Amino acid sequence: MTATRASSFGARGVMRLILGLQVAIALLLIAGDMGAALPNLLSPSRQPALDTPIEPGDQTRRFTPSPRPMQPGTLPYGIPADMPSRLLFEPREIDGAPGLVISGTIREGDAARFADALASNPDTARIALHSPGGSVRDALQIGRAIRDAGLHTQLTGSTVCLSACPYILMGGTTRTVADQASVGVHQHYFGENTILPAFIAVESIQRGQGEVMSFLQDMGIDLRAMQPALLTPPDEIYVFLPGELQEYRIVTDTD
Repeated sequence: MTATRASSFGARGVMRLILGLQVAIALLLIAGDMGAALPNLLSPSRQPALDTPIEPGDQTRRFTPSPRPMQPGTLPYGIPADMPSRLLFEPREIDGAPGLVISGTIREGDAARFADALASNPDTARIALHSPGGSVRDALQIGRAIRDAGLHTQLTGSTVCLSACPYILMGGTTRTVADQASVGVHQHYFGENTILPAFIAVESIQRGQGEVMSFLQDMGIDLRAMQPALLTPPDEIYVFLPGELQEYRIVTDTD
């Protein structure tokens, strides 16, 4: 009887220890996130605004998930100045060919919605983009679907393709970016919950980066394009120069 109770108390003690360690890890992760965010709150990024012209060596700009809306009248094909909260797929003639104008934030489930939009518009030949980014995995899936369908992707006028959006752009069999448009990257968030053991969070991030690198190789993109993405914090964006877009094979031709 005494041995049974001792065994029971021992098992409970082990469970309490494991639970205590999990809580401690979670608290450390939360404290780390808050510690990393606090300097940004007290001293916001000193980078210029997104619409400030870039120059070689001066390509990092302030960034939030919803960039400041463009001025009315500057967007092509009637895209609204205010970004849709999730991807909007608009059938439209683009440069004389049937196309889809894709604008807005990329949300989970948008890859399936894109597949439905493409099925409803089987003559689609061109994809025009205007997005601040969002779900990386959905962007990768949309990019692969575009490549499988053999579509052309492009940025026209003063549009932007930031964060995860470039993976949609890279899916095109041919790709063009207008001089006034902006293509930018930064560190990605793969949907990890900070209330997780650190090794699981790190594993998820590494797996996500591996998926991105595999995608870039399959699309024929120079892996050097990953370097500014890995070095630029989430609250900033690295905007590629036209020469870099060509050098890293993000575009196949100039517009």
